Amino acid sequence: MNIIVIGAGLSGLTAARVLRDAGADVLLIEAGAQIGGRIRALYEQKTNEYLADLGPTWIWPKYQPVVAKWAKTLGIETFEQFNDGDAVILGYGPAPLRQPLPGQNGMVRIVGGPTALIDALSNEMDATNIRTSTPVSGIYEDGSKRVSVYLRSGEILTAENVIVSTPLRVAALRLEMPWAPQALLDAMRRTPTWMSTHAKAVALYDQPFWRDAGLAGRIASRTGPLVEAHDHTGPDGTTAAIFGFIGWSPDVRQRDQDELKRAILKQLTECFGPEAANPMDLVVQDWATNPNIVTNLDLSALANHPGVGPAILRQAHLGGRVRFAVSETSEISPGLIEGALAAGERAAKDVLAHISHEF
Repeated sequence: MNIIVIGAGLSGLTAARVLRDAGADVLLIEAGAQIGGRIRALYEQKTNEYLADLGPTWIWPKYQPVVAKWAKTLGIETFEQFNDGDAVILGYGPAPLRQPLPGQNGMVRIVGGPTALIDALSNEMDATNIRTSTPVSGIYEDGSKRVSVYLRSGEILTAENVIVSTPLRVAALRLEMPWAPQALLDAMRRTPTWMSTHAKAVALYDQPFWRDAGLAGRIASRTGPLVEAHDHTGPDGTTAAIFGFIGWSPDVRQRDQDELKRAILKQLTECFGPEAANPMDLVVQDWATNPNIVTNLDLSALANHPGVGPAILRQAHLGGRVRFAVSETSEISPGLIEGALAAGERAAKDVLAHISHEF
């Protein structure tokens, strides 16, 4: 069984893990310089210690059985999102308001962040079976019941089966797939890539001083630049951090990065006091600048959470030899971490069933 998985995000790594466990020969190729897709972490440069999440943060294992199963399989530990104390609310009066806001039942964080999932899955694969900085230009039928994967470098790879684990719009717009029916391409173009146009800011501090003031580290704002923020401190009280989602549009926030950071610090100071003005570091991750994640279709439309897409996104194509597996194709939790796990597992099992049927 010779299988290529295109895209080394969470769904692609999950598919590769299921296939490898079944004895398949799997090659995982990734256009970017690092694996993980929309999951990314901030690390301490000298020690490589995990500090904070720059992509997704939360899971709900109480309500997400696929997450709960994989967390147990991979030995992933979790802890509750901190929400004790008052939130700070902006834009509903002349001054900030303090009041408690309810948290989400069952919402937890992963010890070591979601990159712990990426590490656990990738550690099971031979390093020679993962190729980064390897963008694909097209997927073709080669006439011998195999699939040809053309790389932008000019190299051509062949496999019995291919799983495409890249954002659907990226695949539809940037990969040559002459065999793809128009209905499939239309469905791919209609499917938004969740969080692809968003930006996230993380401010690191030496201690979570806001907790001593009876604050939850939470912001709800109608004015921004952070429209929503949360305590992002580790389970043992370190590293202390606040993370927030930036509400400014991509073109506005990219116009002046220094001004954006000044505005964020001004807002944090207004909400949490003068200690917030001087973080150890303030990092902005703007996903709208990553061509492997976002397309002009995403940038030109409102950022809507994807619903469950049509069945054609989960069907096999090219004689049963090509399948798509990214979170937005999932029938459960599309766009979320659980959706990525479910999509990768489903596609891998479908490939294995197809191979078994052939023999």
